[in-house]
Amino acid sequence: MSTEKGYTILILLVFVTVLAIGLLVAVPVWQTAIQRDKEEELIFRGKQYVEAIRIFQQKHPGTFPKTVEELVKGRCLRRPFPDPMTKDGKWDIIIQQQGLSRGESPKKESGTQQIFVVPQASLSSIATPRILGVVSASPKKSIHLYYDNDTYNRWLFYYGQNPNVKPEVIYFGRTKKD
Repeated sequence: MSTEKGYTILILLVFVTVLAIGLLVAVPVWQTAIQRDKEEELIFRGKQYVEAIRIFQQKHPGTFPKTVEELVKGRCLRRPFPDPMTKDGKWDIIIQQQGLSRGESPKKESGTQQIFVVPQASLSSIATPRILGVVSASPKKSIHLYYDNDTYNRWLFYYGQNPNVKPEVIYFGRTKKD
């Protein structure tokens, strides 16, 4: 009987080892699949905001929303979608230069579109925000490239975006954002 117990323990040990090796292989693959799903969701949600601003422009020509809530109340956006790449779900907001308060308008390079990125919590400190779109607040490296950008905080989603021309991005209230 003692040899049978030894074989049972040996078989159990082999089974646990094989299971552990399988998990070591499966977990990174599973994490990568989850990250790819989140990236697809980020693109979908970002484009929903761009579409909402386009609809807002059709309803109110020449004006831009001042808050995300204005898009929801105006029935341009079903609900405020959270940023899937951050724990708190807060986006950074892309605004036009005219939306900055006095003394905050940097020089514009000729031929380059200039956009300003403001943390959602700081949007209320802007005198007259003109929201163009959103960008993730996450500086994490992405699996995919989106318009040749490999970090989520450089995946820009804004109304009037030309994918062939990279805009000059100015971060409000920050010296530098990588």
